[in-house]
Amino acid sequence: MGNQIVETVIGGVVLAFAAIFLIFAYRTADIGSGGNGVHLTARFDQIDGLNVGSDVRMSGIKVGTVTSQDLDPQTFQAIVGLSVDSAIKLPEDTAAKVASEGLLGGSYLALEPGGADELLESGDEITYTQSAVNLMDLIGQAIFSAGSGKSE
Repeated sequence: MGNQIVETVIGGVVLAFAAIFLIFAYRTADIGSGGNGVHLTARFDQIDGLNVGSDVRMSGIKVGTVTSQDLDPQTFQAIVGLSVDSAIKLPEDTAAKVASEGLLGGSYLALEPGGADELLESGDEITYTQSAVNLMDLIGQAIFSAGSGKSE
């Protein structure tokens, strides 16, 4: 009977630690934080490496999160939904580009504000975009352009 009480207490402690860990992970990952920001969309030809939950950064500082990804069946462009902190006021000529964190790192969405007087509001679309640069394509171009030099 004494062993059953000890096992029950240990099980309760394990469940309590699991609950604490899940709450910590939920808050750290910013899950569900998209509800209080400005919701915008942007269209890209390629979004290689960009996933739902990826950072949206401005000047290297996280200001939002990628909330959705869809494919436009008419233009075959990727439509990216993002949520930006409502304290950040973005001009309507803001540019968005898919940037890489490094050679082995993931991708994030970089915002570069413009100089327009009008501001983007929730539901607007960022019209100036730059797609992801495919590193393998760049390496291939460099190899083939170096090998195509003619020696006389």
